[in-house]
Amino acid sequence: MQTRKKYIFLTFLASWLLLFFFGGDQLRRLALFSGRKAEARRNWPRWTDQSLLKSFVDPEELQRDGDSSLLSPRERRAAWLSVYRGSRCRMETCFDFSRCERHGFKVFTYPQERGQPVSETYGKILSSIERSRYHTANPEEACLFILSIDTLDRDHLSAQYVRNVDEKIRGFPLWNGGRNHLIFNLYSGTWPSYTGDLGFDIGQAMLAKASFGTDSFRPGFDVSIPLFSKDHPQRGGDRGWLYQDSVPPKKKYLLVFKGKRYLTGIGSGTRNALHHIHNGQDIISLTTCKHGKDWEKHKDTRCDKDNVDYERFDYQELLHNSTFCIVPRGRRLGSFRFLEALQAACIPVLLSDGWELPFAEAIDWGKAAVVGSERLLLQIPSAVRCIHPERVLAFQQQTQFLWDAYFSSVDKIVHTTLEIIKDRLSPHRSRSRFLWNALPGGLLVLPDFSTHLGDFPFYYLRHGYSPSKKFTALIRAVSQAGSLSQPILRLIQAVSGSQHCAQIVVLWSCEKPPPPSGKWPQSTVPLTIIQGRRKLSDRFFPFEAIQTDAVLSLDEDTSLSTSEVDFAFLVWRSFPERIVGFPTQSHFWDPEQGRWGYTSRWTNELSIVLTAAAFYHRYYHSLFSEYLPAGLRELVDGLAACEDILMNVLVAAVTKLPPIKVTQRKQHKEVAAQQAECGDGAAATPPPGQQSPSAPHSAPAKVKGTAGSWRFSQRQDCLNQLADWFGYMPLVSSQLRLDPVLFKDQVSVLRKKYASLEK
Repeated sequence: MQTRKKYIFLTFLASWLLLFFFGGDQLRRLALFSGRKAEARRNWPRWTDQSLLKSFVDPEELQRDGDSSLLSPRERRAAWLSVYRGSRCRMETCFDFSRCERHGFKVFTYPQERGQPVSETYGKILSSIERSRYHTANPEEACLFILSIDTLDRDHLSAQYVRNVDEKIRGFPLWNGGRNHLIFNLYSGTWPSYTGDLGFDIGQAMLAKASFGTDSFRPGFDVSIPLFSKDHPQRGGDRGWLYQDSVPPKKKYLLVFKGKRYLTGIGSGTRNALHHIHNGQDIISLTTCKHGKDWEKHKDTRCDKDNVDYERFDYQELLHNSTFCIVPRGRRLGSFRFLEALQAACIPVLLSDGWELPFAEAIDWGKAAVVGSERLLLQIPSAVRCIHPERVLAFQQQTQFLWDAYFSSVDKIVHTTLEIIKDRLSPHRSRSRFLWNALPGGLLVLPDFSTHLGDFPFYYLRHGYSPSKKFTALIRAVSQAGSLSQPILRLIQAVSGSQHCAQIVVLWSCEKPPPPSGKWPQSTVPLTIIQGRRKLSDRFFPFEAIQTDAVLSLDEDTSLSTSEVDFAFLVWRSFPERIVGFPTQSHFWDPEQGRWGYTSRWTNELSIVLTAAAFYHRYYHSLFSEYLPAGLRELVDGLAACEDILMNVLVAAVTKLPPIKVTQRKQHKEVAAQQAECGDGAAATPPPGQQSPSAPHSAPAKVKGTAGSWRFSQRQDCLNQLADWFGYMPLVSSQLRLDPVLFKDQVSVLRKKYASLEK
């Protein structure tokens, strides 16, 4: 027993000795850690350690990076928490989903208060929402609320800074602590620290903010938006500098920067070091300290030389002649340079540590930008030289797609913000990351239609899908069907004879009831009659009866043969994202009138395929009825024969491609629809007392008389109003017509598949 105790004592003693010799140093550190914490922090290397960075920068240059006016990350976080008490907000905790269940995703903008002006930029944001399909004038229907108080510029030194916001929003009965509210902001904080302070308590509201830092960004709740100028267009916007699917020429410069150099304060460290990568050949890095009121007071030895070199180069020329553009942080994390580089197809090289990139929740910036580190600036030139040319081209193409899809106008920036929030409400029906980062973009892909890529017309080639082998014929009828000699009955017989026809749907747009089933011709395919609302836009409603991918849109007086239908459908299956049809028109710019003109004359160019006889994908019905705002559909219903122009404009805006014309035996005659007996609201004759305006060189070739001229004038007005609404003219001209093989060739008819087309 004593021997056992002896062994236990010796083992315990040996353990203490081992711990003392091998772990004593660690125990001493642990005991003294709390007392020496501050001292240990000071012992870490700093930028001013000459032994580390002696060969790269001057000590006085880097001393500014440790400016005492700057806040540490911990202090910045504390400042943020002191203002935003809802910093732990998530959609599940600070958003009332029940408000969105009854009426869907509707947005209410507070009415403008008297004597409370808003900036031009905030006016554009409010206008974008009010013109959109999301807007509602009834707060009881709203899922999301937008303040009428201008919160874009929260720099209290700015002339646009709105004071006493806290008092004002607390007086709003709908505020509810900020719940279900979205606040837009471009500038926050002020000199010298430029923190995220907005100057009022946002409560449980979401933030759509530029220059968002990752330390204050609330993932899945806030939205990071780009910084854009007051001159950014409301809608439309300038196109990118690189055409879709084109290879850019070899550019003169590899990497460029031209901008301000801050002599003191936040953001000065990165920009002060940019001159080290300048070689004067393929890398141009130019800075100027000549800005601000007291720049001469802080002037250093480099200022004079930098200012001279700065004036030798044009900024736009550098931007459009370089492959990569450095986008460093400014006083805040974001800068206007980011969008400028995207538009110019200059791949952004981001030097802004801690920046939550715009719409990063949806956009994969790894495919369009190089994200660098401010501390590793000197490695940037070698890093971009290592990128393979094929990947460089992919980057450039992606910058153009992202610019056009999400950033080219205030409308797109605002709508992207709202769609990201809308996707959070129904994660099971939200857009995948692929849909956001592939043509035509997330704004034009409606998850309510489908979440399967094969149901959209844009992804067949990329993913190996193919459209269905059948089509649905949709015939719009506006007059009573009487005998078998009437055009609509002959049309039904011709279309039903196609081997690709799955069903025929007749949209009855007349007050009188449709004829009994015995009056309709017998066909080998199902025939469905749908009672319409006597509106022109009804023909593009997403009817549940249409289950095939392809829709053949027809007017009741259209004359087509079965061979023509078969050949057109064969062509459409090769181009399922486009409109493929028979009668065509074209548009042109009239410099004398200063407006867009419309012509039905026979020319070598076409830009419109009339939906009186055309194939297109059924998804465009959903886009027409759900994506376009109600105001555009009301415009269509108020003008004669405007619905097919709007459909062509919509498809061209989505695809950036022209329609396709196919062979037709007889020339289509655009006649005024006889709708008097139906009492259709879109009459084909001008109202009493209204004279038909003349259309000199653009008058239709085959439409004559007062009714025809008035109808033609309505089409021109429609075209110009649509161009004004979109902010540009989406229609694309083409000189392509597709004919069957051996069409009109001097060979035996037996060798031709569509011989009847030549009769």
